[in-house]
Amino acid sequence: MTLSLTVANSLADLDTPLLVLALPKGAAASGDIDAANMATGGALSRALSRRDFRGGRDETLHLAGGEKGIQRVLLVGLGSGADRPASLRRAASIAARQANRMGVGSLAFYAGSLDATESEAVGSGLIIGAWQYREMQAAPSADDERTPLASATIVAGGADARGDDARRGAEAAAAIGEGHSLARRLGMLPGNVCTPDYLADTARDIAKRHGMKVTVLGRAEMERENMGSFLCVAQGTPQDPKLIALEYMHGPSGAAPVVLVGKGLCFDSGGISIKPAQGMEWMKFDMCGAAGVLGAMEAIARLGLEVNVVGLVGSTTNMPSGTAVKPGDVVQASNGKYIEIINTDAEGRLVLADVLTYAKRWSPAAVLDAATLTGAAVIALGHTATGVMGREADSALVDEVLAAGRRSGEPGWPLPLWDDYKELIKSDVADVKNSGGRPAGTITAALFLAEFAEGYPWVHLDVAGTAYTESDIGTVPRGPTGVPVGTFVEFVRGRAR
Repeated sequence: MTLSLTVANSLADLDTPLLVLALPKGAAASGDIDAANMATGGALSRALSRRDFRGGRDETLHLAGGEKGIQRVLLVGLGSGADRPASLRRAASIAARQANRMGVGSLAFYAGSLDATESEAVGSGLIIGAWQYREMQAAPSADDERTPLASATIVAGGADARGDDARRGAEAAAAIGEGHSLARRLGMLPGNVCTPDYLADTARDIAKRHGMKVTVLGRAEMERENMGSFLCVAQGTPQDPKLIALEYMHGPSGAAPVVLVGKGLCFDSGGISIKPAQGMEWMKFDMCGAAGVLGAMEAIARLGLEVNVVGLVGSTTNMPSGTAVKPGDVVQASNGKYIEIINTDAEGRLVLADVLTYAKRWSPAAVLDAATLTGAAVIALGHTATGVMGREADSALVDEVLAAGRRSGEPGWPLPLWDDYKELIKSDVADVKNSGGRPAGTITAALFLAEFAEGYPWVHLDVAGTAYTESDIGTVPRGPTGVPVGTFVEFVRGRAR
């Protein structure tokens, strides 16, 4: 269940098991936070004057309060960053995670006066930090049980309190949080549960609840569409592959839609070019691009944006078997191009080739695809930034996507799609080959996709380093991060304004 958000105008008469104070460097215990200082018997002012707490980024200090009113106080540092919404989002996430550890059940969050953007950032951070996956774990013992964080109050106070703005921000955060949580849950589900059929059923549920049109193609339908690139990945598994289309048409009639595309490899063994056994269990996250599309469609519908959006998901599993595609095989995509298979572990681009071709039927205003596509993206950018790529003709669209990522707290970084790199994916026997080797691997993968993203503006997001994390990074634990839901939603919101 996603965290419930409410808004209060001030700290006066606040009754909460935990008050979170998000403070910048050099903050003093005065003005609006006098109530918290009184609740702690002056411990707050002493901690600040003694510099026990200095307001650095991610710094925390826990103070005991009274039996009633403000019962505990958690100080969280905002640091000295210039981007206040980003600092608030991060502090709120850290606070919510700490609240879960404490088992308080609810909290109030105060960071001074908040406008709509800042309130949304706080709400988003609280939802991100509060999210937990417990579906497949036995109930803890009474001694170990902690009440999960279920509700939070954003205190929008200050001398120039803007309660209505803060409420609008909190409402938007709640809508986006539902999509974010959906994507993270799908990512966390094991591959034997989150199958292509499961993703299709999830899309049908979204469509039913929000009045969208849904279309699902299986193996037989894709054969009729001549999707030989997608189907060659699926030929090693008995599971039926799925191409899923969700249509949200709330914009002007006939207006070209934004199309969001996601790679949905529910498990990627590498196929015949099999991956090393160590760490292979993380390959259940190879469908995070698809989860991002479904989460974004959920959030867009909840926000009620007046825009036309199509969400496309290409989903299968990549398995070794007697029928699996082999290195050296040549297949034909639905746009007629022939592809030489160099590495069967470069399978996501083969799936997306036919999905990107399929997107053309909507005559889209723009197409954004997201995929955990290359390990090279992790080497190039680590786990901090998403790789963002587009053709020179689409440079304005690239900038638009990068700006959306910054606003949503999902930063990206551009990589060049120069023609010089195309030499690496030239084939001796086909039109193109699916791997150019290790050099510039993220770029050549995007250039491969560009061969099929024809007839419309297009940008590719490689989220291999940002869609999930193998270590606790403070704001989220090990597992799915929810990227690229925020980027997708913020991009569409920008188009709807």
